[in-house]
Amino acid sequence: MNHYVKTAALLLLMFVPAIANAQMLDPIRFKAELRIADATAKGEAPRPTAAKGEIVFTATIDPGWHVSATDLGHDGPTEATFHATRMEGVETVGKLTTKGNVIKKYDEMFGMEVKYFEGTAAFVQEVRFTKPEYAIECYLEYGACNDESCLPPTQVELKQKGKVPNISPDKASDATTATNNEAATTETATNVDATTETANVDATMETANDDAATTANDDAATEASPLTANSDLWAPVVSELRSFESSDNPTYGNLQGKSLADNSLLYILLMGFVGGLLAVCMPCIWPIIPMTVSFFLKRSKTDKRKGVSDAVAYGVSIIVIYLGLGLLVTAIFGSDTLNAMSTNAVFNIFLFLLLVVFALSFFGWFELKLPDSWANSVDTKAAATTGMLSIFLMAFTLVLVSFSCTAPIIGLLLVETTTSGNWLAPAIGMFGFATALALPFTLFAMFPAWLKQAPKSGSWMTTIKVVLGFIELAFALKFLSVADLTHGWHLLDREVFLSLWIVIFAMLGAYLCGWLKFQADEIGGEARKPMPVICIMGGLLSLAFAIYMVPGLWGAPCKAVSAFAPPMNTQDFNLNTKTVEAKYTDYDLGMAAARAEGKPVLLDFTGYGCVNCRKMEAAVWTDAGVAEKLTRDYVLVSLYVDDKTPLAQPLTITDEQGREKTLRTVGAKWSYLQSTKFGANAQPFYVIIDPTTGRPLSGSRAYDEDIAMYLDFLNKGLNAYRK
Repeated sequence: MNHYVKTAALLLLMFVPAIANAQMLDPIRFKAELRIADATAKGEAPRPTAAKGEIVFTATIDPGWHVSATDLGHDGPTEATFHATRMEGVETVGKLTTKGNVIKKYDEMFGMEVKYFEGTAAFVQEVRFTKPEYAIECYLEYGACNDESCLPPTQVELKQKGKVPNISPDKASDATTATNNEAATTETATNVDATTETANVDATMETANDDAATTANDDAATEASPLTANSDLWAPVVSELRSFESSDNPTYGNLQGKSLADNSLLYILLMGFVGGLLAVCMPCIWPIIPMTVSFFLKRSKTDKRKGVSDAVAYGVSIIVIYLGLGLLVTAIFGSDTLNAMSTNAVFNIFLFLLLVVFALSFFGWFELKLPDSWANSVDTKAAATTGMLSIFLMAFTLVLVSFSCTAPIIGLLLVETTTSGNWLAPAIGMFGFATALALPFTLFAMFPAWLKQAPKSGSWMTTIKVVLGFIELAFALKFLSVADLTHGWHLLDREVFLSLWIVIFAMLGAYLCGWLKFQADEIGGEARKPMPVICIMGGLLSLAFAIYMVPGLWGAPCKAVSAFAPPMNTQDFNLNTKTVEAKYTDYDLGMAAARAEGKPVLLDFTGYGCVNCRKMEAAVWTDAGVAEKLTRDYVLVSLYVDDKTPLAQPLTITDEQGREKTLRTVGAKWSYLQSTKFGANAQPFYVIIDPTTGRPLSGSRAYDEDIAMYLDFLNKGLNAYRK
């Protein structure tokens, strides 16, 4: 991941030590209530036994977090599901439904379209009352994530008894009529505190498949709690863990060791700036720079400052025009539409075709041009006016005249920003593009002597255009891949995608080395001169990149292209069997094995639906050094907090806030362990402990793809254990 830390605020985030990685997160708050309405038709006598109602779970979601929707399937993130444990005098009608603005987005890690809510959401289960008196015990289970971590599957409970009220026919349509018993509405302030949702180990441990697990369970069954059998292993170590993280390991913990996500505004700003610099080198713009600067300086011979100020105004006008374009895109589509478009198959196919057209135009097969009358009209008005309006119209003329060169770059930039899901992205990207485009006009006006040292127009500009054409063609395949994955066509599986990229970058390398030529390279009827050294070096790098991707056809990770290529599960032929997997998915069994082997334990609190857990396994655990330490020096124990395997019987606990919770799954037990022992409830979460005492040997780690830091984390724990 790229690191762009250029502001004091970002530096502060990077270097202020974490108080603790082991902190409890509380980003979601739920209210659970029962709403009863009489289902009797108008004109009939009220019949309490004919009443219908709704069980409504309403969520308030903190910024940056989202709650998964329903019907995502078993292969996706934790979906919202309704569970009834006691339904007397009442029955459910239909499936759980949702209310709110659902966001759909294709997720490359899961290889599917995911749906989630931000801000607020409501989950509604319709019920029908069959008796005058009812008793309901039910819960909603949901998953919540942000860009860096996920919380364990969380439950919101509703327990209520009462009588169905007599509702007169004229109020039968009021679906929000409250019940007349003492608990019509139950407010459940749900912390995603793992202690509220996780298992109480004060009960018999579930039966394992092997003899060792069976023996452990038999022993535990004779005790009041498995904690009493070896309380040290389950004893809280929150303060000790915090002492590690707040002393000499400030990068451990939730500060993640990184600045921003790939599609952060800073990344988009820099991407736009680079695009602007490339546009400056186009044959539609570069030759105009000296003429424009000379015009401003000659226009104010007696006052050089006036010429410089006019050039600055010209540059600012360019920024205003392109920034306005970015704001217009946002205003037309809106943030919700931009989110929806990022996974829409038709829109992604359109983007694919658009980028292919732009690439062909850069190859010189045709030229994209706006009507000449547009530029002539604006130029005429610029000549007829004076002052700032004249300068603005001159800048607008440049925008129109340079369309054939800038349109493909702007198009690629807008495509990337509109599909990023951030509503400010188009404007930020255009601001970066326009700033880079306007910069040479201003600098050359301030320092005219630099113009003499600037490269002259020539074939090098054509070379840049062709190179950008290859890049546009490669990016086009990314959007076709999204449409293909969304609809399951399997036309562009991973090996097909990599094959096309290998061909594209091999051809780019051949072009830069001078082995491949285009019609646009023929200048004045003479063949192009030999390519300069810098082009040949670039060509060799492109060929090397193409060769680098070749092993990916047989299942190599190819981490450099993992963000663009389809997921590994779309590959039909995969010879990669070197993966790191935990031998133990049970805490007590893993600790016993580590004591027998004399090794420290690396606890991996993970989840089947945790995207960033998979990213860590693909990007960090596959490193040769990390893999060797995990398999040779550690006993790796992966504890899945969303494991739905039921416990032998549901367990009722009282959390730290005095609320009663029912725990039902194996995953709940591991979530309980993470929250009570380590004071954390987000995944991924890694901690190294002594298998004899259960105490931490170093600070913890969260999501961070920095391999060097992860190796340092493993080495510190190993050294501490050996001492």
